Amino acid sequence: MTADRRPALSRATVDRDAAAREDDGVLAAAWPTAQVLVVDNGQALVSDDGPALVLLPSSDAPEGDRLYLGRDEDSAYFAVAGALPRRSGARPVGLRDVGALLGDRDAGLLVHAVGLANWHATHTHCPRCGAPTLPARGGAVRRCTADGSEHFPRTDPAVIMLVTDGGDRVVLGRQAVWPPGRYSTLAGFVEPGESAEQAVVREVQEETGLAVRDVVYRSSQPWPFPASLMLGFRAVCDGDGEPVPRDGELEDARWFTRDELRTGGALLLPPPVSIAWRLIDDWLQQG
Repeated sequence: MTADRRPALSRATVDRDAAAREDDGVLAAAWPTAQVLVVDNGQALVSDDGPALVLLPSSDAPEGDRLYLGRDEDSAYFAVAGALPRRSGARPVGLRDVGALLGDRDAGLLVHAVGLANWHATHTHCPRCGAPTLPARGGAVRRCTADGSEHFPRTDPAVIMLVTDGGDRVVLGRQAVWPPGRYSTLAGFVEPGESAEQAVVREVQEETGLAVRDVVYRSSQPWPFPASLMLGFRAVCDGDGEPVPRDGELEDARWFTRDELRTGGALLLPPPVSIAWRLIDDWLQQG
């Protein structure tokens, strides 16, 4: 997929610099001249110009665990979870609202920082013995204070798929909690011992009763709400049946033509920050 067709949160220019995480001395030396992204409950400070992330000099950063995000030719970057500073011409914003509007560097930094901060906030104790854990390797690991075991950030794989009839129609569904008129692609989590392709077939069948074939991978997108990795696919419906909501997750599911999606009307598609929007838009562009 070309760079300009990547999902909104799959863009990044900063080298994650894994080697530096192994040396506390290197990280300590990088801190005084680093730029720091402060995150608070999934939000960061974003300037109205651009928009762009507000990055602080390390001397102005709040106290907290220093999560190493990497470096580029300009700077090293860290994230700290804490209260957002106040800046004129800037406001607290979450990924859903601003992810599609940020430049590549800032989009990559923010999704990395939010994902790490979410994990650290919810994995403060060892799953083996219950003792407290502490960040290590620049925040890429948590280490148990009792048994020394190391624990790594959790990522939950999920499939998201655009089901077509092989021609001019796609299946979209809606959940009852969404805004009126919103429809999106089908999606679901990968279960233990299951391939992503198997999950596509199973989830479509469970949610709509449709059988699909020709499952083809398209692209992926991190989705740290709180810790998913969305694996985007396209699949072809094996037959000409009508989708029927089956497992209680969808309020409605139906076929839509390209003309219906382009015309819009009362139909509300997912926002551009989501990979669902990219899967739909790619299909429309190909038509």
